[in-house]
Amino acid sequence: MEAGSPASNTNTQAKSLLGWRIVILLFSLALSVLIFLYRDRLADFASYGYLGLFVVSVVGNATVLLPMPSLVATFITGGVLNPWLVGIVSGAGMAVGELSGYLAGYGGGGIVEAKDRERYERLEGWMRRYGALTTFVLSAIPNPLFDLAGIAAGALHYPVWRFLLVCFLGKTLKGLVLAFAGAQSLEWIDRFLH
Repeated sequence: MEAGSPASNTNTQAKSLLGWRIVILLFSLALSVLIFLYRDRLADFASYGYLGLFVVSVVGNATVLLPMPSLVATFITGGVLNPWLVGIVSGAGMAVGELSGYLAGYGGGGIVEAKDRERYERLEGWMRRYGALTTFVLSAIPNPLFDLAGIAAGALHYPVWRFLLVCFLGKTLKGLVLAFAGAQSLEWIDRFLH
């Protein structure tokens, strides 16, 4: 095979794409491990108001297949700050954080554990047929499957802007529900104590 031939160029492009996928996958995994190791320090950010909530929401949702308490921060902050703004800020942060799963999928679906493979394949089928609806529904309800849906969206090269927009809408809906639940719980406790 001669240098500069079409087969040589295709081989070089394939190696380059594989290299980028490996880098993205390793970055996503390293970010998840760092977040898991320093999860206790993330709670300190909540004391910084909306900015702190945004950071906690981004970081809490940037983990791939590792749970984080960003929903608790939204609930608590909703009782202290304006619940409308808390829901929107939290939704934006959660959507941005979900890019790590998307990028891990874009880098290759190999991150999915064998025990989750069947669920992943089902979600991938849903993403192929009903990408926006699947993203919205799974981002709007608390569940452990959204990471797999994000990975599937990335693996399918679902448009990132559409993924972020629909994810933002679903996560904001969830954030608003939690923020208002937090605000109402404080009012209920206040009435109970007085």
